[in-house]
Amino acid sequence: MPRFAANLTMMFTEHPFLDRFAAAADAGFRAVEFLFPYEHPPEAIGERLSRHGLAQALFNLPPGDWAAGERGLAALPGRFAELQDGVETGLRYAAATGVKRLHLMAGLADSRDPAARDAYRRAVAWSAERIGGAGLDLVLEPINARNMPGYFLADFGAAAALIRDLNMPNLKLQFDLYHCQILHGDVTMRLRALMPIIGHVQTASVPDRHEPGTGEMDDAFLFAELDRLGYAGFVGCEYNPRGRTEAGLGWFEPYRIAEEAAR
Repeated sequence: MPRFAANLTMMFTEHPFLDRFAAAADAGFRAVEFLFPYEHPPEAIGERLSRHGLAQALFNLPPGDWAAGERGLAALPGRFAELQDGVETGLRYAAATGVKRLHLMAGLADSRDPAARDAYRRAVAWSAERIGGAGLDLVLEPINARNMPGYFLADFGAAAALIRDLNMPNLKLQFDLYHCQILHGDVTMRLRALMPIIGHVQTASVPDRHEPGTGEMDDAFLFAELDRLGYAGFVGCEYNPRGRTEAGLGWFEPYRIAEEAAR
């Protein structure tokens, strides 16, 4: 049975960020993820996780100046030293939260540009080696151009090829069902082909990025397929609720009940 993690950047936004941990636990989640924790001290995040019995499934390494439109530094030539500093910051938060995987955002760059390709490969290899020393996995996520125009990594095949070429044991694919459906379709067959290198899964309905079960994909089938494939990691719920988060959790209720019965 999938282990769902509430994405606190997108869910429970009716509450201030640090109060979303309690809201997620009260709703039956046993894990959380979010984009970035860096506006709060690492100790504050760790305390909320501990207080509410939550596991930290994932967060992103620093992406540069998000408010100014940056979406990662890895594929940006000339920003390597800044990326290195960001990895060190991410590791401090990892130590405080117990997270086991970190996502490295590529940034806005032309995937055909040799300089961007070289910068990205260098950044991925260095980051994976650095956080591997702390026992962590590095994950790479292809993101569709509708949600993030100009994003460097917008192809699951390209991500898989780099992961396999670098052949680092802690370098994995972040497989977002939503992004895969928009980019390529044929999600089930890609899950089957790429499962050996998948380190994290995320979900949202297509096309509107709302609750699972409200769009064109058969989300329940895909969740069952993850079980059939032996996926034992978390499934991050990276969706925008249609209304109040709690009101839209009907899709989650059967999984919550089954998880409680199995405990």
